[in-house]
Amino acid sequence: MTKNLIVLVKNLSARALPTTATVLLLLLVWELWARGGSGQSTLISSPTDIAHALTRSWDTLGPATATTALEGTVGFVAAVVLGILVGMLLYCSRPANRAFFPILYAAQTMPLISIAPLFLIWFGFEITGKIAIVTVFAMFPIAVQTIRGLEAVPRFYSDVALTSGATPAWTLWHVKLRVAARQIFGGIKISGAYVFATAATAEYLGARSGIGIWLQAAYNSFQTPLVFAATVVIVALTAILLLIVLATEQLLLGSAEDEDI
Repeated sequence: MTKNLIVLVKNLSARALPTTATVLLLLLVWELWARGGSGQSTLISSPTDIAHALTRSWDTLGPATATTALEGTVGFVAAVVLGILVGMLLYCSRPANRAFFPILYAAQTMPLISIAPLFLIWFGFEITGKIAIVTVFAMFPIAVQTIRGLEAVPRFYSDVALTSGATPAWTLWHVKLRVAARQIFGGIKISGAYVFATAATAEYLGARSGIGIWLQAAYNSFQTPLVFAATVVIVALTAILLLIVLATEQLLLGSAEDEDI
C-alpha cells in the first residue's frame, strides 16, 4: 500500500506540473489583459477581482457551496453504484440489453432544462430532487461504459476461471469486472466531470439554496466578479472529485503505463 501511495503521488505530481504551469500562465495573461483596459470590468473580471469577490462573499457562498457539494457527491456515489449494477444487468440479460440499451444510450441526449422541471414538480424545492437529477444524469455514461467494458473482455478470461471451478457469478464479479474496470472508470470520470454543474443548473431552475441560487442572485444584480467566483467554485469542486476518482483508480488498478509495460 505504501509503495502504491508513493507511485500515486509521483504520477499525480508529474501530471499536475505541466497543467499547473499552463494555468498560471493563462491567469497571468488574463490578469494583464483585464488590467490593460482591453475589456470592460462589467464584462470580464480579472483573476484578482474574482479572488477578492470569493473572499468577500464567502460567508454566503460557503453555505451555498456546501449544499451543492452535498447534492453532487451523494448523487454521484448513487450514480456509480446504480450505473454499474444496471450495466451488469443489461450485460447478463440479452433480452434486456436489446430492449433497454438503445434507450439508455439515447437517454444521454436528454437536455437538463426539459427534465429538471419535472423533478421540481415531483420533489419540490428540496435537496432530494437535486440529488435525484444528478443521479439520473450521471448514471448513464457509467452504465454504458460498464456494458461496453464487459463486452470487450476477452473470452479466455472467463474460460480459464470457469474451467478452474469458478461459478459464472464469481467470474463476473472477480474476473470480468476487474478486466473491464479501466473502461468503467472512464465512464465514472465522464460523469464526475459535470455532476456539480448539473446540480447547480438544477438549483438555478428552482431550489431553496445552493450555488445555482447564489449565481442567479449575482446575475440579477449584474455582479460579474461574483458570477465568475461561483464558476470557479464549481470548477474547483469538479477538479477535487476527479482527483479523488483518479487516485482511487490508480490505487485499485495501478497506472495505465504499468499495464503497457
